[in-house]
Amino acid sequence: MAEKKYSRSDIEEMPKQFRRNFVNCLSGYKSVGLCGTINMEGQTNLSIISSMVHIGADPSLMGMVMRPHVVERHTIENIDQTGFFTLNHISESFFKKAHQTSARYPREESEFQAVGLTEEYGELVPAPYVKESPLKLGFQFKERHRITTNATTFIIGQLMEVILPEEALGDDGFIYLEKVGSLTVSGLDRYHRASPINRLTYAKPDRKIKEI
Repeated sequence: MAEKKYSRSDIEEMPKQFRRNFVNCLSGYKSVGLCGTINMEGQTNLSIISSMVHIGADPSLMGMVMRPHVVERHTIENIDQTGFFTLNHISESFFKKAHQTSARYPREESEFQAVGLTEEYGELVPAPYVKESPLKLGFQFKERHRITTNATTFIIGQLMEVILPEEALGDDGFIYLEKVGSLTVSGLDRYHRASPINRLTYAKPDRKIKEI
């Protein structure tokens, strides 16, 4: 397969939509989920997120990038109000509905109702989960950081609650996402099924890697 090189100036001169697709694919396959929030008036919101990242296990932290807050951003505004949010894995049974949440609905119209997904509530987090989701995570807001280069916001939450199928959890704490049915995404709009190869042992200089 022939290679082609692109410089910074090449990328900056690409048509806007082409550049958007091109750059969004460069980070490879990404985690994708639905972020559930609620405001102080009880209005719920649901938005698709493809920037979820693991930050640490002790304490258990995850983060996500939010687009510049130059227009109404219901997700970040709700998190500011209540201090809680959920992240819900997406499965093949409802990925089209999940994708539709990226549309700009008015504040008074909940994406749950607009796309046909179901609100569900846990015991420790007041924000709504997606009932249809096979793996649900509840967070309390901890930090926000403004990325000055492009005015995006990095939100950090501490894990408060996990809801998942018992059969997907291994004896050593490993979660077999293929049993959960979680999808992944490349770019902004191409969804993928996860197909495992194998787990490998912890890497050390004096040990040979083995399959688990």
